[in-house]
Amino acid sequence: MADINLGVGGANSATGGYDIDNSLKFEDDNDEWLYRTNASGTNTKTWTVSWWFKQTELRSVNGAAAEHWQGGGYGEATRAGIFADDRIWIDIGGGDGNTGTLFRSLSTARLRDTAAWYHIVIACDSTQSTEADRLKVWLNGVEVTAWDQRQYPTLNYESALQGTGGVQMKWGSADATYHGYSGYLAECNYVDGVTATQNDFGEFDEDTGIWKPKAYTGSYGTNGSYLDFEIANDLGANAKGNDVNFSLNNITSADQATDTPTNNFCTFNAISVVGTSTYTEGGTVGQANKQNDQGEGTIMFSSGNWYFEMQVPSSSASSDAMFGFAIPNEWGPSNPGDDSGKGFSVHNVGRWYYNNNGHTSTDSSAAFAKGDIVSLAINTSSEKAWVAINGTWATGTNPATGTGGFSYGTLLTSWESGSYLVPAFRTHYVSGSESNANFGGFTVISISTPETDENGYGTFEYAPPSGYYALCTKNLEEYG
Repeated sequence: MADINLGVGGANSATGGYDIDNSLKFEDDNDEWLYRTNASGTNTKTWTVSWWFKQTELRSVNGAAAEHWQGGGYGEATRAGIFADDRIWIDIGGGDGNTGTLFRSLSTARLRDTAAWYHIVIACDSTQSTEADRLKVWLNGVEVTAWDQRQYPTLNYESALQGTGGVQMKWGSADATYHGYSGYLAECNYVDGVTATQNDFGEFDEDTGIWKPKAYTGSYGTNGSYLDFEIANDLGANAKGNDVNFSLNNITSADQATDTPTNNFCTFNAISVVGTSTYTEGGTVGQANKQNDQGEGTIMFSSGNWYFEMQVPSSSASSDAMFGFAIPNEWGPSNPGDDSGKGFSVHNVGRWYYNNNGHTSTDSSAAFAKGDIVSLAINTSSEKAWVAINGTWATGTNPATGTGGFSYGTLLTSWESGSYLVPAFRTHYVSGSESNANFGGFTVISISTPETDENGYGTFEYAPPSGYYALCTKNLEEYG
């Protein structure tokens, strides 16, 4: 059975051409979704839906299916998302006269990449005489033809897009009980009465062959809609279509993100779990549930200068935390029985750790407490790293000038210049430590004075040093 796992680094994010500026973060634990009542005259036989998504929890781990879109429900729902075992999930439900009939399709491929953005297009037209033409699905520009279960709607079947009782269309969770979604959605198109194709919403990049978005210029029909999430204080604004906006359930302006299909930012990697770490809030909050739990980011790098921010929140059960970088899967407890794990981090007591148990002397200027914002900068050319607490770099250090810094290249066992590194966190002595990350695309860390890197990417509390950049695919393309 095929896995669609595009790899660390968000390998499907193409830059250049049409840019998507914003996405919306959804968190299952917070019961977050958008909704509106379907207007009279909505076409129940012919429709198309297209969206991009970046999941931050695997459904096979979470144990429940996740809805991304629900066209409406009466009798049975018309909806789509990821099933409990990571397969693409499509229900065509409703039926003429509210019969409660349901047609379900489940893909053979399983979508298990939490680093990458995916694109799905579903086109339904039950007026087609040929069964296979009534429902078509594309994933990242390629028609999905391998299905473990494939059920087509019957001729002239009426999907649950219009009916009695105020049928609602939703993006995100079905409700507070069922099919919650955790991750990001972007470029959400619903086209009423029109069967579009994947080529109306995306194209293959001529240089890389990567599937990338393009602006939809076709008709939205009578009651279509388009959500671009660009207005922070009006995230349900329908930018096209019939101008009927969506209402928000437990969603605020703080849920707007700049992590998008055209600029994919680093997050914590749900498929690279060491110990019992769990991740929430768009993959930016890591919960270390036992001693020596560890988490790693989704973007690796071997060159360039990089910056991100971390925090132990005031609500954390413990202040014990270590923030830093590591060679993927080779830091401390991620390499069982081997105390020469290739990683380096700053502990909350202000001590640099490397090779799992080696450490430098304690420096009070690098110590941090709950609520402090820890800035980390790394220069892969000089093989040095720096730490700042609440905007002040540790005594005698400055990454912008290269002064001081932790020389990881001379301290890490068997270090090889040019090796890949990845942002990482770890709890050291005790369990229950929580780590908030800000890689620039989304964060729960409170930002009072938003700053970006020199390219204008990322949203940070403190300005990255000159020559240091947010970990995102646009910067990787230029510097990484």
